[in-house]
Amino acid sequence: MAKYSYSYKTDLEKVGRAVLKDTDISTKSAVEICSSIRNKTVEEAKKYLEAVKNKKKAVRFTRFTEGAGHKKGIGSGKYPIKAAENVLNAINSAESNAIDKGLSRNLKIIHVSAQKASTPWHYGRHRRRKMKRTHIEVLVKEAEEKKQQKDPEVKQTEESKEESAPKKEEKETKK
Repeated sequence: MAKYSYSYKTDLEKVGRAVLKDTDISTKSAVEICSSIRNKTVEEAKKYLEAVKNKKKAVRFTRFTEGAGHKKGIGSGKYPIKAAENVLNAINSAESNAIDKGLSRNLKIIHVSAQKASTPWHYGRHRRRKMKRTHIEVLVKEAEEKKQQKDPEVKQTEESKEESAPKKEEKETKK
């Protein structure tokens, strides 16, 4: 069997990763879910996908909007329950792989993608129906702590004022 290559290249020691191959979900639904959870923390993504599974929140469909009705606050959306379960499994797997590597539990999803897999025929009598299959890959990394923003007005201390004053005098004497 060929070695699997991730589409996102990064330092593998600082990343937890997981792949679900040939899951029987719609690629279109998986693409929309992946775009909605990208760059979120793992906890936020888990809460969101649980809400989608329970039909509390809808997934916003931006690319594949045909047949998607309007949902309050997001425009066109659907409730892809089966796809949400599989993406949630991939996130849980990536999180546990990151914890096994010694990373903290404060993780952020840096890459999540859904790609179309092979589409073999259904078993039994052929009625020209093919299976829907999707590959899902997830990479998580430790979230960086938010830095405090400094005030735009930086007050000079008395020492820095005294240091800057002689420099001006020296420039004037050189002229």
